[in-house]
Amino acid sequence: MLFRLIFVFFISNFLNFGFIHSSYAADANILVFGDSLSAAYGIPREQGWVSLLQERLKTQGYPYHVVNASISGETTSGGLSRINAALKEHQPAIVLIELGANDGLRGLSIDALQNNLSKIIETSKKAKAQVILVGMRIPPNYGIRYAKEFSAAYTNLAKQYQLPLIPFLLDGIAGKPELTIEDGLHPNVTAQPQLLDNVWKTLMPVLGKATPAK
Repeated sequence: MLFRLIFVFFISNFLNFGFIHSSYAADANILVFGDSLSAAYGIPREQGWVSLLQERLKTQGYPYHVVNASISGETTSGGLSRINAALKEHQPAIVLIELGANDGLRGLSIDALQNNLSKIIETSKKAKAQVILVGMRIPPNYGIRYAKEFSAAYTNLAKQYQLPLIPFLLDGIAGKPELTIEDGLHPNVTAQPQLLDNVWKTLMPVLGKATPAK
């Protein structure tokens, strides 16, 4: 009889733990909020780094669901216009902001870039999400000064808001034709694991700290 009671108690607590774990997993979203670099432009979406991130999280036992809210061609202005809706819909525990490359390639104002990213960051933090900023660099098409100020904007924002910063998403990929599709800009399938590794180094320490939004 005693054995039976112990067994029932063990099973009951095991099931309760499993229920709590599953509930947490359902609530813990990672929102990837980016442009074509995260939207798997030019390759099958399931082979992009964001999909690979979901696979790695599952394999390593992290209870997160990845939501890819990235749109090819997106600018920081476009991202600002839709961040509220994305946060409301997905209630993420973590937001990876990967925006700005299209601003830089178009030579848009650095001040506008910083202002838009600031508002996206502040809105995400108000939603109780842990924010990770994804840094970007651009070639000096608009001059060396512009290129330097562009990359520095991410460093400055990370310091201002005390955010984890992925220094350069395309580290190890930029400038290597064998790792891009035909346009010479966007990473190909072969490059996606490197993109994931670039993100993972900064994301992994955050995974155990973030809590699901309520």
